Amino acid sequence: MSRDAPKLRTGWTTGACATAGAKAAAQVLLGQPAVGRVQITLPRGEKPIFDIEEMSTGSDWAEATIRKDAGDDPDVTHQALIRARVALGPKGHSVQFHAGPGVGTVTKPGLPIPPGEPAINPVPREMISGILHEVAYNAGVPADFAVTISIPGGEELAAKTWNPRLGIAGGLSILGTTGIVRPFSCAAWIASIHRGIDVARASNLPHVLGATGATSESTARTLYDLPEIACLDMGDFAGGLLKYLRTHPIARLTIAGGPGKITKLGQGALDLHSGRSQVDIARLARTAEQCGADPNPTANTALEAFQTGGPALASAIARDALATVQTTLRDAPVDANVLIVGRDGRILADTEAG
Repeated sequence: MSRDAPKLRTGWTTGACATAGAKAAAQVLLGQPAVGRVQITLPRGEKPIFDIEEMSTGSDWAEATIRKDAGDDPDVTHQALIRARVALGPKGHSVQFHAGPGVGTVTKPGLPIPPGEPAINPVPREMISGILHEVAYNAGVPADFAVTISIPGGEELAAKTWNPRLGIAGGLSILGTTGIVRPFSCAAWIASIHRGIDVARASNLPHVLGATGATSESTARTLYDLPEIACLDMGDFAGGLLKYLRTHPIARLTIAGGPGKITKLGQGALDLHSGRSQVDIARLARTAEQCGADPNPTANTALEAFQTGGPALASAIARDALATVQTTLRDAPVDANVLIVGRDGRILADTEAG
């Protein structure tokens, strides 16, 4: 980023918003007057203040709604309404969590929350439970509450996330480990890759796919007849996938991607983003010469070099990429192969085919 570029604005996770809503609702439920703003303390000590968008009450419940602000991050939940309803729960049962409309339910093993539970992750649960115990202590009552988190339109938004693949049905997850959304963070995507591997392992899948994009995923998934939960949306984060598989192995791995991404992987890059790694055209030309293909030292892209070098160059690059994969996996018991897929979905190279 340029030194003169404006600093990107951070935002708040769904977990932080749900915590703020739960605090405001619990205070009203226990007899305090409704307020327009509420402050919480995040796991690392930050103390953000949230505006209450809506407040409603019943005979034994109160509900507060926070509009999520993801800052400058292109988060699918930016401006979504996070609604927390706090009701009096059974005595002696402490804080219990429920999924309202738009919040998913876990259906597969391998995630931090067991099947059958609402998709409210451990840290948000700790934040909500902690704030409710604080409110209850200040009011002199036990912290026996039923907490229901809802996100209007959440089921539709969830279709744009990993949730369907991870076996989270009916909506979004309540997420966050720090409470803060950092713009364009790689951490959230890599964490999703890791959770995908966890689910695949818990489901005893023998074969997973790491694809750089939709076309390569579709081609490889059809080729191997893989279920959706075996398909990991690797994107640019080959390193995030391979390093996790190194310590959490699955018997078979296919890496699939277009000429540019796989060429960079063959050069040893583990972050395939265009801003963080580049195709070495001169190296491509040398590789073409070494494998008996026609070199194109003036090519503008890897695709153009592939068009000149043909199948021989594509196969050589796929082998280079496989070498990077194997080096990164080290001695993990993972049998890997690499596919290079053209924009039309045609397989240009497959290390299993020679």
